[in-house]
Amino acid sequence: MKNICKIGMIGLVLALVNCQSVNYNKMFYEDVKPERVSDQFSFTEGPSADKEGNVYFTDQPNDKIYYWDWKTNQVIEFLDKTGRANGTHFDKDGYLITCSDDQGEIWKISKDKKVEVILKGFEGKRLNGPNDVWNDSFGGMYFTDPLYERDYWVDFKQELPHKSLYYRDKDGKISKLETFVQPNGIVGSEQFKKLYVSDIDAGKTYVYDVLGEGKLSEKRLFCEMGSDGMTLDKHGNLYLTGDGVHVFDRSGKKIYHIPIPEKWTSNVTFGGEHNDILFITASKSVYTLPTKVKGVK
Repeated sequence: MKNICKIGMIGLVLALVNCQSVNYNKMFYEDVKPERVSDQFSFTEGPSADKEGNVYFTDQPNDKIYYWDWKTNQVIEFLDKTGRANGTHFDKDGYLITCSDDQGEIWKISKDKKVEVILKGFEGKRLNGPNDVWNDSFGGMYFTDPLYERDYWVDFKQELPHKSLYYRDKDGKISKLETFVQPNGIVGSEQFKKLYVSDIDAGKTYVYDVLGEGKLSEKRLFCEMGSDGMTLDKHGNLYLTGDGVHVFDRSGKKIYHIPIPEKWTSNVTFGGEHNDILFITASKSVYTLPTKVKGVK
């Protein structure tokens, strides 16, 4: 009986190991490495895909926004003078929302490049420098506001004594939801009703349940790793950045690592015709990696 139990346990362990192996083999192609698309930038950040699968991203030191055209595999300049845009995300109406931290603002940019400043501060005070943003289906947005004093800021004086997560509703009302050491990357999912926020200086990423419009559960520790940027695939796996791209399953267990030959990997998203191309911003370059999985919508 004991031998049967032992054999059964060994079989279970092997099955679990094989299951884990199959999981990431179903996600990534063997021997396919990230391809550098361009290295013409100073520091790339904030990738987000439009409805056609083209990926927009920022070069903050040069104050520009570019996009990657998946049909031609070319990078094209979209906008100059962006308010030093950092993180970006498309809202449900197709506007590009940017964390334009030069004056502590959030911008809404149309495809024909018309700019509207939709957020300038909180309770009459300048924001530290909005960093990353995620738009929900209600027409609102969650955004992080850490503090990274930029050498191009002129006469900056910190007016808010905290670094926080905020929610701006569809009518423009802003609520402070939580304070962190240094909040950074953020991503959410309507499908899974989750919001993930990285506290990069604390070396942690947290998860919330999304309970309604601007309403979150208490935060829970997701994993002991901070991140500059992040994205989700359709299975709920979370992709974090820093030393390459680290993939975590829904339980917070690390299941895969994608090395990137750059000093720092800042951010990541899915794009392309079928939303299955991982687009990676890393230092002075941008990369693409075909995968077997699609990004979450």
